[in-house]
Amino acid sequence: MPVKRSCRAVLVLFLTLAPGSAFAVSEVTRVMLEELQTMAPLSFSAAAGKATWFKDIDGRSCTTCHTESVLVSGRHQRTGKVIEAMAPSINPQRLTVRKKINKWLLRNCKWTFGRECSAQEKGDILVWLSEQ
Repeated sequence: MPVKRSCRAVLVLFLTLAPGSAFAVSEVTRVMLEELQTMAPLSFSAAAGKATWFKDIDGRSCTTCHTESVLVSGRHQRTGKVIEAMAPSINPQRLTVRKKINKWLLRNCKWTFGRECSAQEKGDILVWLSEQ
């Protein structure tokens, strides 16, 4: 049986931990996660976010450009453009601008998976990245 959104208290705790804790998130990310959770069938999972990050579709995954470690810079497969580290612990500007988060989730999901990511996938990825 699927997990219902009854774990909202756990999500609220996760979202309100103090900066500097292992799970601190920007205010922008916190708000986005709350909104996405209303559209997602399950509570967000860092493990599921990590699995989505490494999911390979016809030779493409998030790691194709971002590398297997979000703690280091990557390089766009086609253009060669440097992509700064995704981990907010290394790059404090990550996950702080809503417009950029939406833009890159849309583009990268379409490029990697051939479709837009679901609210569940977006939330899972944001939770996992926020832990890094």
